[in-house]
Amino acid sequence: MDAIDLRILAELQQNAQVSMAQLAEKVGLSTTPCWRRVQSLEKSGVIRQRVTLLDRDQLNVGVDVFVSIRTRRHNVDWLKDFAQSTAQFPEVVEFYRMSGEVDYLLRVVVPDIAAYDAFYKRLIEHEDINDISSSFAMETIKYTTALPLNYV
Repeated sequence: MDAIDLRILAELQQNAQVSMAQLAEKVGLSTTPCWRRVQSLEKSGVIRQRVTLLDRDQLNVGVDVFVSIRTRRHNVDWLKDFAQSTAQFPEVVEFYRMSGEVDYLLRVVVPDIAAYDAFYKRLIEHEDINDISSSFAMETIKYTTALPLNYV
């Protein structure tokens, strides 16, 4: 990747719906070479997909809950089952295997505490979890989907 590719990526992270003509103008290319670069970035997997970011408050899922999970079972089969089960919950928008005292961390979005409680009951019904702890975000200070490009 060169500096032009990085400028393309920066622009697309801000607005994936920008027209190819506008994108080309912003990065200093004509339309066809710009389109070829975008195609190459998509084919190589650097651009995984283009999405639309939605307004969470208008969709009534404005509450973030960070769910820390510890288990006594540390084997591939349990993880596979847990990952498949967790994938069935649309409320889970992020899922990480962690180092340290917490084994897994989920980010769950719900409308309110009652909705989280219903989610929690469905989750523990399906999984053998040793310990689960939930933290509710009080305020979002920074949120972005844009990745830093200065490490390439």
